[in-house]
Amino acid sequence: MTDLAILYEHPVWFAPLFAALDRRGVDYTPLSTGVAFDPADRSLPAPVVLNRIAMSAFLRDAEHPIYWAGARLGGWEQAGARVLNGTAALAIDTSKARQLSLIASLGLAIPATRVVHRAADTVAAAETIGFPLIVKANIGGAGAGIARYDDREALRAAIADHTLPTSIDGVLLVQDYVPARGGTVTRIETLDRVHLYAIDIAGAGAFDLCPADACQVPSSAIQMTASEPPTGLREAAEAIARAAHLDVGGVEVMIDDRDGCPRFYDINALSNFVARPLDVLGWDPHDRLVDRLVGWIEEAR
Repeated sequence: MTDLAILYEHPVWFAPLFAALDRRGVDYTPLSTGVAFDPADRSLPAPVVLNRIAMSAFLRDAEHPIYWAGARLGGWEQAGARVLNGTAALAIDTSKARQLSLIASLGLAIPATRVVHRAADTVAAAETIGFPLIVKANIGGAGAGIARYDDREALRAAIADHTLPTSIDGVLLVQDYVPARGGTVTRIETLDRVHLYAIDIAGAGAFDLCPADACQVPSSAIQMTASEPPTGLREAAEAIARAAHLDVGGVEVMIDDRDGCPRFYDINALSNFVARPLDVLGWDPHDRLVDRLVGWIEEAR
């Protein structure tokens, strides 16, 4: 048995993490999702398991492993493994509605939102919010399943011609379109529930805000710069990470340009570290992640 197992499905996103582990000589096993498992099997791949399943997996494979991974990770937890970003975090990651409920329970502001499970109900929900608004899939990723509607007629037309976003769990969010101050949102990354770094992402009119190397192409609509959020935002992100059971992950917030209110709107249990970290941050967060992984391995022995 190795010290660490990493469950993942994206073919290239984790090359920087694997390279950092190799540099440190950490004994680990990468685990793909395309295998069957016996739910009665109590054996473990490692005492520490890191969950790196992305919610955008359904974009790469219609037979995605998102729900399969929940069962797989749950079995390892029951058998005694220390699963990082385990089933409690996954339950939050797989529901933007749950994320917003959790954030609001902490006394933090969110965009005005209504949650529905029938396309026809989006119109009545929209009437309580007003336009412009967005309709958002409960399970998304890389900006998938989000569309903006500027008036009632456009929304009704989308319902009629079946172009309204859909979610793999059948749940939709009807949400106020918040004008982000300066067209910028802030992603605050946490490690072991503590602030790790933050970046400002400009180009907030785009919905795909994935910061990783694999997401960045010459036509990418976003620009990323290192950020130092105010203490209050950092503490809020850490509180969200604690409540969401995030061992490593990001929280996104924007300043509502209408009233200056910070509105938290997304929790990412798989929040890829920023592309070109040495250029953007001046250091590589993968090294910090490996430091903590080594600590978790020692704690599990």
